[in-house]
Amino acid sequence: MAELPPSDLPISDLALEGIRVVTLEQAVAAPLCTRRLRLAGAEVIKIERPEGDFARGYDTAVNGESSYFVWANGGKKSVVLDLTQRKCVDQLRALIKESDVLVQNLKPGVMAKLGAAHTDLHRENPRLISVSIAGFHPEGPSAARKAYDLLMQAESGIVATSGGPGEMGRVGASVADIGTGINAFGAISAALVRQA
Repeated sequence: MAELPPSDLPISDLALEGIRVVTLEQAVAAPLCTRRLRLAGAEVIKIERPEGDFARGYDTAVNGESSYFVWANGGKKSVVLDLTQRKCVDQLRALIKESDVLVQNLKPGVMAKLGAAHTDLHRENPRLISVSIAGFHPEGPSAARKAYDLLMQAESGIVATSGGPGEMGRVGASVADIGTGINAFGAISAALVRQA
């Protein structure tokens, strides 16, 4: 496992010390959720594809690393797995079996196609808390659509509250992703308290 870049934020609360989180994540919502779990003391293992998280290449502002990547991923551990390979899926399942929390924001149905359906993972680890982050209901008419923050701002009407006279505009920060990540962090925290 490789240690991801540290950040200037200290681990402020060790309430989740001893909790292991496995995450298959990209973009903002899931990485922010698991970053908050890390800041609360959990061990967070980020599964990355062989080419790495695309956010690593956004810029080189933090000692050669992407500022966004460090903001959302600092302090996590990185494990590279090629999930097109059966042995790597088996390694993932073994890791999840020994973990407390699984967070993923892959396209709906991808975990099952990989051979790691949530029903199987929960059967192997009944105490597992799992969170799947998606923009749309996985069985609804929009399930296959990507849920970029701008799209969510538009569909929810948030863009109507921003912009200039006669024009709507995106809120500068990724408020839909940030809100989703913080809500996921709260739900996981509540589930862990309930289990204790």
